[in-house]
Amino acid sequence: MTALRKPPVALISDAAPFAIRSERASDVVAREALLDACFGANRHTRTCQRLRDGRAPAEGLAFSVVRQGRLVGTVRLWHVSAGGKPALVLGPLAVDASCRELGIGAALMTHALAAAKSRGHGAVILLGDAPYYARFGFSALGTGELSLPGPFERDRLLALELRDGALDGAWGMIAPSGEAPPQARLRPAGKARRLATHAA
Repeated sequence: MTALRKPPVALISDAAPFAIRSERASDVVAREALLDACFGANRHTRTCQRLRDGRAPAEGLAFSVVRQGRLVGTVRLWHVSAGGKPALVLGPLAVDASCRELGIGAALMTHALAAAKSRGHGAVILLGDAPYYARFGFSALGTGELSLPGPFERDRLLALELRDGALDGAWGMIAPSGEAPPQARLRPAGKARRLATHAA
């Protein structure tokens, strides 16, 4: 079996340097603030959030972009079952508004997809604008028989096969299949129920 190599940290452009690296625990506050700024306070009610609630990102597939010591970009990928086929869902992808002309979004997408492929994953699914994501190879061709657990626009459900035929025969509901975060697995059930009540 061939050992999988971790993608190198990407450092791009001397004029406007930024680095893509694996997400760290210390990124959480800045990442959440960036997501709020990009997607608004109602981002937790979106359909794709149902695929992430109570789950941890896929191992090695959560990335942060840092520029001049500040977190300016983020993306995560999550395990799902796409009508019985193992796949990843990408998102949310966010870039600070002040840095959107630097190519960070495209670099982050390219890095994340290369990392997913190097780890042996077969397909990536996302909900997004087809004209933007077509440049990375995404299309609606493999998602016509798939659905999401909530309202969505059919032409925005896109997929990219990292391995030919990975989504052949995929049909039905896209469902979360990833593990719970480590702290959730360790929390006693009674305490988890109390926390859920306070958060509701």
